Amino acid sequence: MALRDFALLMAMCLVWAVNNIVSKYVVSTLDVPPLFYAACRFLIVAACLIPFLRPAPKPTWRLILTAFLMGGGNFGLMFVGLKYSTPSAAAVVLQLGMPMTLILSMMFLGERVRWRRGLGIALTFAGVLTVMYDPHGFALSTGLMLIAGATLMSSVGVILTKQMEDMRPITFQAWVGLVSLAPMAALSAIFEPGQVEIALHAGWPFLAAVAFSAFIVSVGAHTLYVTMLQKYEANLISALILVTPLETIALGVLVLDDPFGPRLLVGSALALAGVLIIALRGSQVMAMLLAMRNRA
Repeated sequence: MALRDFALLMAMCLVWAVNNIVSKYVVSTLDVPPLFYAACRFLIVAACLIPFLRPAPKPTWRLILTAFLMGGGNFGLMFVGLKYSTPSAAAVVLQLGMPMTLILSMMFLGERVRWRRGLGIALTFAGVLTVMYDPHGFALSTGLMLIAGATLMSSVGVILTKQMEDMRPITFQAWVGLVSLAPMAALSAIFEPGQVEIALHAGWPFLAAVAFSAFIVSVGAHTLYVTMLQKYEANLISALILVTPLETIALGVLVLDDPFGPRLLVGSALALAGVLIIALRGSQVMAMLLAMRNRA
């Protein structure tokens, strides 16, 4: 990999990690309702990418369902989950996306998994459960369970996407924004009264966060991501982007004072080792998973 491309890839990972922290800041510190925050993000994405809605892949119903799962369903649960969890722990739980997608591909796409990737799946789940489990309350963290639900939404979307032909990534991003906007706005109106006043009270930090999330992350970083996938092997990219959860954990501890103890250390080590094993072994759906994989 060229040094310039490596630097761009590392910058992209840092942007994703920073966005995880920014999203937590918006929904917790600024107390902006998470569904409203998601709706604002999709509004900007949809407005920017309207020219790329065509040509749309067929069938339309599958496109709409997939776009919602990868967009509103995924990010809606993720932002709500972030409100009740730490970015550091959420970054580990998000790693469930790869083994979940692999399991679904075994069920619906005939993917064959040998013992090494089976070990990777087991390690990832073991690590995530280590992070999610609350030994004091003998229960799983509600916020992190919502994050896990977000990864399941995304994984189902990946499987549906695999069954669609001739879909450009930027076209898909345009449909994600369009399809997700109305449901997120409606759910926010129902469950988050006074959301507009809260956002206006938050002022320019909220506006800056939305702009960063929509322009820099959704349009900029994801476009760069797909470009890298077109130039290099998916296995290489998948291994290198594991920098993102590591950076998220570090920023969470340094910026937001996330607790960092043996449980997070062991859990993140197990989960990331499992994901690395899965990624390096490759799979039928790996390139699609990487192309559609989202960050908060």
